[in-house]
Amino acid sequence: MRPIQDAFPLLQSPKKIFITTHHKPDGDAIGSMLGLTKYLEKKGHFVTAVSPSEIPEFLEWMPGVSSMINFEEYPDEAHKALFAADLIIGVDFNDFSRTKHLEKQLTNAPQPKIVIDHHLFPSPVWDYGMSIPEKSSTCEMVYDFINLCGDHELIDKDIAACLYTGLMTDTGSFKFPITNAGAHEMAAGLKRIGLDHTSIHEAVYDSWTEGRMRFLGYVLIERMEVFHKYNAALISLSRKDLNLFNVKNGDTEGLVNYPLSIAGIRFATLITERNDEIKMSFRSKGDFDVSSFARQYFDGGGHFNASGGRAKTSFLDTIVNFKKILSDIHPQ
Repeated sequence: MRPIQDAFPLLQSPKKIFITTHHKPDGDAIGSMLGLTKYLEKKGHFVTAVSPSEIPEFLEWMPGVSSMINFEEYPDEAHKALFAADLIIGVDFNDFSRTKHLEKQLTNAPQPKIVIDHHLFPSPVWDYGMSIPEKSSTCEMVYDFINLCGDHELIDKDIAACLYTGLMTDTGSFKFPITNAGAHEMAAGLKRIGLDHTSIHEAVYDSWTEGRMRFLGYVLIERMEVFHKYNAALISLSRKDLNLFNVKNGDTEGLVNYPLSIAGIRFATLITERNDEIKMSFRSKGDFDVSSFARQYFDGGGHFNASGGRAKTSFLDTIVNFKKILSDIHPQ
């Protein structure tokens, strides 16, 4: 993969650009995609932003959402945009498999491919890119990219809102260890542009439905197990649990972090039974590497303290298997 600066000549004249992100996108995925979209449009490009699946309700306020294509809802429209594009840009993912439905189309697409991402071990499918795991978020990297192009003055309030959303969510409101000096400097720079950080925080974190709040109570009382001798905790949600509370996309966002607020707990896991797969989220504090854990045991990966994975076994067998692994490794 060549440095992203080598792709600058491709962006000197107006291009049709296809931008996408990972399946089940979060704040950093949507923020980086829409922020970059709006910047490239200001540069005269014709950009189509495609989400591989629906986005959480708490992100539907974001500037540019109305023009974004949901692949699951409008696959033909997304395919048409991909076919017509001159360039393909991927943000907040480093392997085509993370897009799920778009994997085959992206693999076969002949256009130059550019990645901006902060996950470990990028796949060798990209022609150009920025891949910096030390960065707090992909939104921070898009911010750096815009500055690298010498276009800081093009960042308006809409772009700032998009980029701040990803910065805020991927740093846990600036509390995760990945939060570096650059993240705070970026926030300061966006504030100087006129960013209203309070309204964004309220839109993302303080717009729960009553049902989601009651679901959280149920999860913490009924579905959380704490293993003090392993400094670990597990939340397991079956399909029945999700249906009981009519859980929507995004309603499980952040659940895996709650056990880490318990004194002594250094490792938290969320196992969720979806319609077609068993998804897993891992979080840790300190020096327990959940990225390596996810890669070794659950076909996953991500960041040192925040990763994901999946299991091919049944929901109940996955729980049993996880507990056995937990007893074997004794995370500290």
